[in-house]
Amino acid sequence: MASGSRAAVPEDSVRTISPGRRGDRVVLASTADTVMAATLKTTASPVRSVMASPRPVKGKAGREAARRRLQLPPVSQAGGSGEGAEEEEEPFLLVPGGDEEEAQPLPQICVSPMRGMWRDEKVALYCDRVLAGCKAEDADEAMSKYLSEKLQLKDKWLGVWKTSPELFFVKYEEASIPFVGILIEVTCKPRQSPSSCFKVTVSVAEPFSSNIANIPRALVDEILEELEHSVPLLEVYPVEGQDADIHDIALALEVVRFFYDFLWRDWDDEESCENYTALIEERINLWCDIQDGTIPGPIAQRFKKTLEKYKNKRVELIEYQSNIKEDPSAAEAVECWKKYYEIVMLCGLLKMWEDLRLRVHGPFFPRILRRRKGKRDFGKTITHIVAKVMTTEMVKDLSSDTLLQQHDDLDLALDSCYSGDTVVIFPGEYQAANLALLTDDIVIKGIGKREEIMITSEPSHDSFVVSKADNVKLMHLSLIQQGTVDGIVVVESGHMTLENCILKCEGTGVCVLTGAALTITDSEITGAQGAGVELYPGSIAILERNEIHHCNNLRTSESSKSTLGGVNMKVLPAPKLKMTNNHIYNNNGYGVSILQPTEQFFIVAEGNYQQGTASGDKKDDNMLSKVMQNLNLEMNNNKIEANLKGDIRIITN
Repeated sequence: MASGSRAAVPEDSVRTISPGRRGDRVVLASTADTVMAATLKTTASPVRSVMASPRPVKGKAGREAARRRLQLPPVSQAGGSGEGAEEEEEPFLLVPGGDEEEAQPLPQICVSPMRGMWRDEKVALYCDRVLAGCKAEDADEAMSKYLSEKLQLKDKWLGVWKTSPELFFVKYEEASIPFVGILIEVTCKPRQSPSSCFKVTVSVAEPFSSNIANIPRALVDEILEELEHSVPLLEVYPVEGQDADIHDIALALEVVRFFYDFLWRDWDDEESCENYTALIEERINLWCDIQDGTIPGPIAQRFKKTLEKYKNKRVELIEYQSNIKEDPSAAEAVECWKKYYEIVMLCGLLKMWEDLRLRVHGPFFPRILRRRKGKRDFGKTITHIVAKVMTTEMVKDLSSDTLLQQHDDLDLALDSCYSGDTVVIFPGEYQAANLALLTDDIVIKGIGKREEIMITSEPSHDSFVVSKADNVKLMHLSLIQQGTVDGIVVVESGHMTLENCILKCEGTGVCVLTGAALTITDSEITGAQGAGVELYPGSIAILERNEIHHCNNLRTSESSKSTLGGVNMKVLPAPKLKMTNNHIYNNNGYGVSILQPTEQFFIVAEGNYQQGTASGDKKDDNMLSKVMQNLNLEMNNNKIEANLKGDIRIITN
């Protein structure tokens, strides 16, 4: 929402706040006599307990009357903040119905230096400076020590306290107003205990400023009084216009927030880990891979949702257990177990994301569990006609001994296939979950213009087209990805051919996994939120006479840093790629990117080799020639142009 916008809602959008309760132990019992416990720590960390626990707020008639003068603007009138909105641009809302003096707009908060940090800088900051080789159980103390040292730089400063709207509003739309912001003066007292540095004493600063234009000053004063003028430090954001020490404090706060928001896991201090900083480095790499598009947008979104779901389920379980007053009933015990195992499964999934040996590609479960059918017992093959009505015109070019089956549903046709069968599709729009389960050697081809044979993905499904057949072929089709997070086409094993197809991606592009092979000819690939074609180590691909354009359309805030574009190769062992007469253009990264590890240079080059060298001068061309030799990379008569970052680049990570 742009600063200065004002809107209003009906007066009944208010509710009272009741004190919340959190426990630190979850009791799981099969019977009232036999109690089993699963301990989920929530109070061991001073930061985590302060961030997670609801504040006890007393109910008072005067405060309730003031609250009811606050009315939250509806989403339709308030406007959206937009994906590219700056974090510092605070919404400034008017809540009509009050006669209070209007608050001033909030000043700009300090811009976080974390935004501009490179991957190596983040690793050095957390692993070498803040955590410095400590164990997981000591991480809380290390973060506390780091933050308290920075707070000693300045004992008083101004900041914006961003707190939950439920402290002020009876009812509110989170999309409409994500927080209530108040300009406060912070007083930092000497640290008395490991947890004290995460609570600070505050008072309302002058001039009275808020993102809610006419929030009652008296209400703010009363709430702060009930909180004993003590608020969580991590809810306070220093403002611009103060001395350099405040920027150091702002960075320290951001470092701690980022650690507990993304790097810390609740199971860390419950499991043995020989090298905790190495684990933190992997999580930083995961975060950077999400930000720079190495893990494309839709898949990254799934990870974020999984992490958020894990946190919510954990809180859900703790709150459910805390509401059990006496010995749990059988029904309560069963419900506890159900919630607990949900957490265990989500925990396992998150661990897969964090292990690079398991995080090979996208979702972390086998895509195809179906067995190959093989050939029919009587050895015949069938041609499956997919059309609402089959006419003689449709089959006039087929031989007289061809066995035919007509289907009005593509899914049924694919389900009926055995190896050697052909599926013929006539113009129309289709969906087929069985395209994600291709195990037999079949041909799927459209009759007519490829633009008129449209196969769309099911948004609720993870995958679109996935194959582990020895030899499967798709011809004269348009594949349109809608909401699925996996690659538009994933070749898990075997060989796939795409001939004269249009691939309109919304998630990732075509992915060829280790050991698999792909041939694409006379086709068009566009719109991927990563590389148009992604080659994993040890894969094989032949690309001839294709157009690959407008890929790497990332929706992340740091999309400009991504190098992915038309074709991306991951080295070790090297994939094999032959490219002839392709047109690769208008991609937001490089036309072709070659990714190799830093530890082992699979690419042998001269001593003057430089990281990230792009094609251009004679020296670079010589190096690329050697690279192509070592990689089994054959490129002939390709037109690579107008790509945002350049044509070809070798990248080390």
